[in-house]
Amino acid sequence: MDFLISVDDQKKLLKYVRDVIQASLYRQGKAEAPELAATMRCGAFVTLKENDSLRGCIGRMHSNDPLLETISEMALAAAFEDPRFAPLRKEELALIDIEISLLSPLQPIAPDEVIVGQHGLLISAWGRSGVLLPQVPVEFGWDRKTFLEQVCRKAGLSPDTWKSSFAQLYGFEGFVFSES
Repeated sequence: MDFLISVDDQKKLLKYVRDVIQASLYRQGKAEAPELAATMRCGAFVTLKENDSLRGCIGRMHSNDPLLETISEMALAAAFEDPRFAPLRKEELALIDIEISLLSPLQPIAPDEVIVGQHGLLISAWGRSGVLLPQVPVEFGWDRKTFLEQVCRKAGLSPDTWKSSFAQLYGFEGFVFSES
């Protein structure tokens, strides 16, 4: 995947996510959007971690909106709308580490084509779907088979659903950067 996003733009996006969350927490209106060199439109996830533990993660697989708009919406959703966690509190803001994942378009992928650390996965079957970002199997030390099983579990499916002809498996790549 060939994202053209400079280190300067990465720093601006990370600061913007923090500013967006802070503005919401302190009811300060909208955070000031930075000027970016990058003009891409793509899917994106914002992940919040506290003491290396997941604190919130929400994203979109694709977006036709400007990158700043997508990032702002995902930042607020990760901080305040992730159903797995209570909304972020003011005292937690200084404790979180922010990670942004910019996503390539989804492409059908065969299970034997999945490369751990390069591909993220989306599986869809029987009205359910689940997504795991490319960095997840690396963080947990999973091999390809475990990664495939875990994306099925994330979708609420049997771990071997990826073998079914009824399952649709898509791969994507991510460009990931964080404050840490």
